[in-house]
Amino acid sequence: MAVSPPACPHRLLPLSLGLFQGVLLLFFALFVTYDEPAVQAEDASVVANQLYSIFPLFQDIQVMLVVGLGLLLTFLPRYGLSVLTHNFLLLNFSTQWALVLQGLLHRFHHGQVHLDLHNLLAAEFAAVTVLISVGAVLGRTSPCQLLVVATCEVPVYLASEWAIVTRLGVLDVGGTITIHVFSCYFGLGVSRALFGAVRWPVHPKETPTPRSDLMSLVGTLILWVFWPSFVAVLCQPGDAQHRAILNTLLAMSASALTTVVASSLLERDGKLSPGDLQNALTLGSLSAMVCVLGFRFLTPFLARKLLLQDQCGIHNLHGLPGILGAAASAVAILAASEDTSRSQVSHTRGNASEAAWRQWGDSGAGGQALCQVAGLAVAVGGSLVTGLLTGAALRLPCLAQPPERLCLDDSLYFKMMDQAGSQGPGSTAEEEVLALKEQV
Repeated sequence: MAVSPPACPHRLLPLSLGLFQGVLLLFFALFVTYDEPAVQAEDASVVANQLYSIFPLFQDIQVMLVVGLGLLLTFLPRYGLSVLTHNFLLLNFSTQWALVLQGLLHRFHHGQVHLDLHNLLAAEFAAVTVLISVGAVLGRTSPCQLLVVATCEVPVYLASEWAIVTRLGVLDVGGTITIHVFSCYFGLGVSRALFGAVRWPVHPKETPTPRSDLMSLVGTLILWVFWPSFVAVLCQPGDAQHRAILNTLLAMSASALTTVVASSLLERDGKLSPGDLQNALTLGSLSAMVCVLGFRFLTPFLARKLLLQDQCGIHNLHGLPGILGAAASAVAILAASEDTSRSQVSHTRGNASEAAWRQWGDSGAGGQALCQVAGLAVAVGGSLVTGLLTGAALRLPCLAQPPERLCLDDSLYFKMMDQAGSQGPGSTAEEEVLALKEQV
């Protein structure tokens, strides 16, 4: 059966990206400047110390997102080139888009946007939410659709973070609520609205191979090594960062052992599942158990009862552990002594610390714990609603969603080396792919 090509012209992606980059260059030329240089020698020393304390952690996060996350998603054997490229594209697009929005909202003074490393780091955290969310629809969406997701999600994330951290005073140093929970349910909302109430059969190209499993596991190990930097980078240098790194390393170590135990017990022959290792190795001990059980039981249940498509299992990897972490934060606040809790609040940064101090003074630990729960509700509710709206927008014909039988394949978007020798009179599938590539 012939494929009906999408209505999206094949030049839409480069034209839209070129226009975006041109407008951004003009914006930077007219409005962006660096922070004022430190005049006093003492001030220069403080700035240098801050740079040397943040930039190594920033580099770790770059390795996580570009290499670790990219390789983690290569479990689809015929979609590895696409996922690495799209991950890199979305990271850069979303970071630049977040820089513009953050600059206009928070850093615009006297007609100029003041840029520093912390501003760039915050923009990259906004990009992380996009990279997580698109995991729900990985392989079944076009690059045009992915850019629309990034365009819509970044401003919603910034608004959600402002409401949760600045207004409610939620303590969320590692981004448990603002990043992991938000991005998970935004992505699930996109998936639900985009694919609708349709039971998608298992695609033959979804079955991992030993090679794709190995590449994905390498990505997981890279994330495992650098994950403490992601958690600690927004803590105050010194004791707060030290404690964040120690706690994260201990949680990851426990998760590694717990994942092996849970994965082996859930298999009749006692063998380990590569999927369990790929998706739970970087979580804490209890979170690892929740993650493994979620992949084994909850994901099939949601797919069967709610027809929910979650290609990368972001609900188990980010949503459930995020909810667990948010609940644990509320319990920890109630259980900790007032002096200890206030000390931890003082080590958070910026608006989060100020809002938390105000909340603490108004209603004590109980009020702060309620704020943690309220922040979780805002993240889940707001991300689901906006994700559903974004997913509905992705159904526009001009965004070139690939047909089901041609998705999850690099040859749809890239010139593959073996295509020249595979095109013959009877190569219908290859001809369909090449015809569709002319349109997307």
